[in-house]
Amino acid sequence: MTSLTEHIIELAGEPVFYRETPGPGRCAVYLHSLPTSSADWLPFLDHGRALAPDLPGFGRSTKGGHLGYALDDHLRFLEAFLDSVAVDETVALAGHGWGGAIALAYAQRHPARVGAVAIIDALPLLEGFAWPRVARQALRPGVGEFVMGSVTRRRLGRALRAGVADPAAWSDEQIEAVWEQFDQGTQRAILRVARSIGATELARAGSGLSTLSAPTLIVWGEEDPWLPARFAAAYASALPAAELAMIPGAGHWPWLESPAVIDRVTAFLSAVP
Repeated sequence: MTSLTEHIIELAGEPVFYRETPGPGRCAVYLHSLPTSSADWLPFLDHGRALAPDLPGFGRSTKGGHLGYALDDHLRFLEAFLDSVAVDETVALAGHGWGGAIALAYAQRHPARVGAVAIIDALPLLEGFAWPRVARQALRPGVGEFVMGSVTRRRLGRALRAGVADPAAWSDEQIEAVWEQFDQGTQRAILRVARSIGATELARAGSGLSTLSAPTLIVWGEEDPWLPARFAAAYASALPAAELAMIPGAGHWPWLESPAVIDRVTAFLSAVP
């Protein structure tokens, strides 16, 4: 078993929280989605050298209202984070949802620094995507703030469980942990992420996917209600060195319903020389 440590550093004067496990070989960097944190990756971090930051606006990292939360902002954060923690060699990136989009965007910008990519139900940097209805509400000024402000622990739990095939995949304890960090700063960050990039901009952000040579594992829950499984096949067609793993009976967080996903992802990231 690896030795997990937790850290808080400052980037541009702002606190950033991350989890780390030591070990030999290439460092795997895990990027979470919304509205959660690096805690999503705890079962993955016991499999070798890894870093998992809380993205700005989430978990225990900075949530300042003066910050930007667009894709380019998170790319600059990842660049600064890796420089700060002295990871100057090639990394393996893993991302879920919004974190998957960040991972692919970073790989396009810095192909020489990325040796492998694993995406799990990633936000599509592809043509044909439309935000789910619940997200479209958040895009409307005023309405989104009202919706966020009216979220209770029970409503948050229902929303998380709506994203999986088996509601029991989200335990009460896991929901409570997300709720504890679902403060005004995180609510604001979710709205700004959703409003920062539309379908056209997402497709434009993926315009260089066909140039990526790094081995890429695409993991997708077949019953994801928000990001349809057809985007898994579209990613597999767009990425030259793609390996596709569809997970039956699983939704947006497939490792919660199929723990074998954890071994599949960690083995892939560690196997690439």
